[in-house]
Formats: sequence, C-alpha cells, structure tokens
Amino acid sequence: MANILQAFITIVNNYQINITTVTQGNNRANNMGEGLETYIKDIFANTINETDEHIKLEQLAEIYSYQGNKNNPPDLMLRNSDAIEIKKLESKNSAIALNSSYPKAKLYANSPMITKACKECEEWSIKDMLYAVGYTNQSTLKSLWLVYGDCFCADKETYERIKTTISSGITAIPDVEFTDTKELGKVKKVDPLGITDLRIRGMWHIDNPNKTFSYIYTYDDTRDFQLICLMKKEKYESLPSEDKEAIENIENSNAVAQDIRIKNPNNPIQLIDSKLLIFKV
Repeated sequence: MANILQAFITIVNNYQINITTVTQGNNRANNMGEGLETYIKDIFANTINETDEHIKLEQLAEIYSYQGNKNNPPDLMLRNSDAIEIKKLESKNSAIALNSSYPKAKLYANSPMITKACKECEEWSIKDMLYAVGYTNQSTLKSLWLVYGDCFCADKETYERIKTTISSGITAIPDVEFTDTKELGKVKKVDPLGITDLRIRGMWHIDNPNKTFSYIYTYDDTRDFQLICLMKKEKYESLPSEDKEAIENIENSNAVAQDIRIKNPNNPIQLIDSKLLIFKV
C-alpha cells in the first residue's frame, strides 16, 4: 500500500527538483500545476525513473483508484489509503486557494462535492486527506509540504455551519427565484425580462503551511529544495512497520524525523502528538 513514508523515501533516494511543465493551454499556473501533479503521482507510485509508458500506466492503475481534476476533487486517491489534494504556489508564503471546496480534515464518500466515479472507484466511506503543497520557481520545485488535513483543518461542521448560514440567508431574500445548486446559491431571472442569472460561489482560502506551522518549522532560503511531511502520531503509528523502520534508519544526513506537538485545529489550546519529517538540500 503506497503511503507518505514511501513517498518521502522515494524523494530522498531520487532527488529531483525539476518538475515537468505541461505546455497545453495558455494558463501558466494551471500548466505548472499539472506538472506538479505528475511529479506527485510519480513519487507515490515510485515511477519517477520509469521510461516505459505502458509499465508506468500499469503501476499508476495499481497504486491509485481515482484521478480527478480542478473541477472534480480530489486530485488523486491512493487505493485503500489517502485522498490527495495538490496545490501549486508561486510564492513561498502565499495563501492556498481552495475555491468552492472548504478545507478538509477528512474526505467522506457521501460528500455532494465528489463525483459518482469517485464514490464508486473502490469500497470506502472515509479517507484521510493529504495536502501536497508545492512552491515552484519557474520549472523548479523549491519546497513541498505533505501535510494531513487533520493537522490544520477543523472538523467539517465548522465550515458547513458557515456555508449553511450564508445559503439560508440568501434563500430568505423575498421575491427572488432560486434553483438547487452545490454552490452557496443561484438566483434565476434577476431582471424583469428574466434573462439574467446570478451564481453565488464560496471562495475559500487557507494559510500556507509555512505560516501555519512557523512555530515548528522555518523555511530555509539557503536551500535548493526542502520537503516537509507532517502527520499526527497516531497516523504515523498506523503505517506499515517496514516503512517506519526505513524512516528511522534512513542513511542521509539531510533527512530527519522528529516527534513534535502541534495545535489542535478544533481547540488550539490543546496540543497533539505528531511526527515531522524533513529533507533539505
């Protein structure tokens, strides 16, 4: 079963900082994002150095149960393991745009925001959400955070309460025709001719991990590349023993594993036992 520890080892053993730039279309940010997505797919499937396209496709199909896109989250789902959301940034401290999808500690199979294909790609009801946040400079990957949603996102009720309150307030507007939508609201026939509609969308943002976790890790401007992996201690302990042994016995002076405590996203006065993995070159 592919997991974050294997991905960490793969990057350490196959250090690459250049990601593929996809040249289709005219949106540079999206193209770079697709290049980062390919890189993430490869590190979890350990196909970075695979040149045979058929072999690579077979391996990807074995490792992943679902691949989405910006309109159909999540970006990837590891078979019998985590869901992965990939975010590409062009500034080391810029906030992460989540668009209409609020921050997720977990991904639920009954979510109205995911497709039928995603719900039925394997037997599942809940998955841990892993955010892969890459900071790129031109076609060079400068830093990569692999951080679980439950380390910095509150429980879903926190966000759904706000969303529901706003939606209810919108639909309470008198003399306006509404239609069902997954967004905050959609108003039909706004003008006397009935030819104008209004879509009301949420645009969620969340702080960059470099800012959120500045109390446990400081971005190092002197390094060419840095990889930071963060998970709760209970998540680390649930992973295969052979992968934990590989982490604890890693023979690379640039890699380190630390036991730390982080703020509880639902109650910041409380601290949660966690595991921090760092690789800097």
